[in-house]
Amino acid sequence: MASLEKLVVQLRQKKQEATKLRKKAEKQLHEIRSVERRSSSGLHSIDRKIESEREDVFDTSEILTRKTSQLESIRRLVAVAEERLTREKETIDQTEQEIEFSENPEEKQNAESRLRSLNDHVQELISEIKSRQKTAKKILDDSTKYADIKSRIRSKIQKQSKSKPSLRETIVTSHKAAGKFVKELERRTKAEDRAKKALEKVSVKFQEFLAKKRAAAKKALAKRVAAAKKRAATKKKATKKRTVTKKKKQLKRNLDVNF
Repeated sequence: MASLEKLVVQLRQKKQEATKLRKKAEKQLHEIRSVERRSSSGLHSIDRKIESEREDVFDTSEILTRKTSQLESIRRLVAVAEERLTREKETIDQTEQEIEFSENPEEKQNAESRLRSLNDHVQELISEIKSRQKTAKKILDDSTKYADIKSRIRSKIQKQSKSKPSLRETIVTSHKAAGKFVKELERRTKAEDRAKKALEKVSVKFQEFLAKKRAAAKKALAKRVAAAKKRAATKKKATKKRTVTKKKKQLKRNLDVNF
């Protein structure tokens, strides 16, 4: 019995150790798969961000192209207006000279009328040039702003792209490790099953042994009780017999005395 009980204890400890190792393998597998999922999710997230940011770069480039085209157009218009302004100023100088040296009142009056018209036109040109230069400055500021945005987005894309190889390597490494832990878990699970079956088998034998022992003890107790009852009955019978014999002897003595 002692050896069987000891074997049950040993198998129980072996099963507990096998369960502990199996749970450890499960935990390691869960952790490595969690790393793999996070890395894979991170890689997909980066790809989506890069794709979105590339679209932003494309959109920003289109805006910059439009701004550059607008700026060039306005600069051309300003250049044309400045050339016209220069010509108008030259014409004004000539007209002022005509007025100064004019001898005919009518010619002088006509020249003065042209001069007023020229001055009005010059003011219009100056106002137009200032307005276009103001617009050009705003467009230039916008272009600078969008160029900075484009540069920052490209920097983000480059930075995110640099992290992709590391994530890919982590995914590959985690996947390989997960494969090893899957095999380890299978091995530990089988070992736990074997220990469990061995324990169940020996436990059944041990319980059968205990049942037989209890039955034997019960049977022995019943025999002892029966023997005790038999001895008590025999003793009682002997005591009764002795009492009867004693009474008979006493009666006989009494009869002998009377006669």
